[in-house]
Amino acid sequence: MGEVLLSARGIEIRFGGVVAADGIDLDVFEGESLAIIGPNGAGKTTFLNISTGYLRPQAGTVSFLGQEITARPPREITRLGIARAFQIPQLFLDQTVMENMLISAASHVRRWSPFTPMSAMPERREMERLLELVGVKGYSERLARELPEGQRKLVDIALALALKPKLLLMDEPTSGVASSEKLGIMDILTTALKQEQVTSVFVEHDMDMVERYANRVAVWSAGKIQKIGPPAEVLQDPAVREHVIGI
Repeated sequence: MGEVLLSARGIEIRFGGVVAADGIDLDVFEGESLAIIGPNGAGKTTFLNISTGYLRPQAGTVSFLGQEITARPPREITRLGIARAFQIPQLFLDQTVMENMLISAASHVRRWSPFTPMSAMPERREMERLLELVGVKGYSERLARELPEGQRKLVDIALALALKPKLLLMDEPTSGVASSEKLGIMDILTTALKQEQVTSVFVEHDMDMVERYANRVAVWSAGKIQKIGPPAEVLQDPAVREHVIGI
């Protein structure tokens, strides 16, 4: 495996009587595609929120490239190299796809001027490249609200890539997408991440997606990691099949 990008140690958080993280230890390695699976309420999305600064754990630490980020705000964590794609794409629906991309680019380079039209931003060509990379360049002048769900997901990934991340955390990247489109979207997504050399962690309920696109799987249950390893090993474990997959 490559070097450790993200390292969580002793992460604990409770919401009332619900234990969302109970001593979580996890390393994410450069170049991997790590799937997080488990029943609803197991703490999967909570871990993504802690890793990106949207939640602060009650105990434990998270480090990125050896630098502790536990108490840092989301914007600062993003600038360090961690991007996030949400279950529902976070787009400005009344802006065009290209305008969404240029807003993301401007936030990354910390350059924004009301006197310079977005069409004149030097990052425009790079944003066109990213849209082409994920197969939605033809939608660049369409309003985001006009896009089908699958294309919105791909634009959301392009927005994340505009932030030049080393690590991308995704919450159910094909949620809400028609079954017939899921494989195509994931093929585009994984190819784009590989080309841009971005490591990924994704929460997923579809075991076909996990088996096909992950090279390591972590099983969450009641705020703990019950098992972690290669998909072929984890998905054939009798306890995982019974309590997580439901076979």
